[in-house]
Amino acid sequence: MNSYLEFEKPVAQLDERIAELRSAADNDDVNISSELQRLESKSADLLKSTYASLTPWQKTQVARHPNRPHFRDFVEHAFDEFVPLGGDRYFGDDDAILGGFAKLGDRRLVLIGHEKGNDTETRLKHNFGMGKPEGYRKAIRLMDLAGRFELPVVTLVDTSGAFPGVEAEERGQAEAIARSTEACLALPVPMVSVIVGEGGSGGAVALASAERVLMLEHAVYSVISPEGCASILWRTAEKAADAAEAMKVTAQHLKRLKVIDRIITEPVGGAHRDPVKAAQSLAAVVGEELDVLSKLSSKQLRRMREDRFLQIGEGQ
Repeated sequence: MNSYLEFEKPVAQLDERIAELRSAADNDDVNISSELQRLESKSADLLKSTYASLTPWQKTQVARHPNRPHFRDFVEHAFDEFVPLGGDRYFGDDDAILGGFAKLGDRRLVLIGHEKGNDTETRLKHNFGMGKPEGYRKAIRLMDLAGRFELPVVTLVDTSGAFPGVEAEERGQAEAIARSTEACLALPVPMVSVIVGEGGSGGAVALASAERVLMLEHAVYSVISPEGCASILWRTAEKAADAAEAMKVTAQHLKRLKVIDRIITEPVGGAHRDPVKAAQSLAAVVGEELDVLSKLSSKQLRRMREDRFLQIGEGQ
């Protein structure tokens, strides 16, 4: 069952009418197929036009959609033979950041990403995708393994930010994020990062400091949430839409600013409407990127990362 966002109300009303007609057709001999076809076509066109002109704030809502695919969904539909590895070998395991060995087609790699969960129980288990220090230290351990076994690294970023709790600060949250960012930049193997939902603050950058950074079409990436920015600048979260516009959080804005390198097209109406197709698109694009990067030396990869971060915003 679709969960409609506020700006999708016209689409929701059409779909509700279509459902009523289908129900009536099941209990009646009247042929209404032509009317159903007309309404379905109108609904599809309206959905397409709506998503073609989303504001940054609306894209933020899409990126946070409760049915949007997360790490485990992409593992299921885009990768094969995933073998999860847990623990940071210092404190414990973190369920917000998952990782392990996987295959993409015939290529073996190390896969790391944020998991938000898809219902109340799993969201609490995965801490809504907000990583703790042990999660970032686990990521560092996995990147070290990738370098040792000469396996490329793919990261799927989807977090509102690193966990801000006192216990995380006590265990060195800032240091863990900095070390994870450093580990990304120092990798001797190819690394591709994909912002699949929210890319929030240092919690995202710690897994996205790669030579190729991609974004799903309706994902967002920013140094702070629109609500947080609005609370600082205007003293009210009600200005979140204005903040989202000003911060240029969308994939389209960030591509122009050279913060990201490529946009992955989502199914019409967002990845949450067809997670399998979204995962397949992601797999195809990541595979293309790894094909190119695999031809480069460790020195070239590190220089490529250095150059891409130095060129961000150049000429704007």
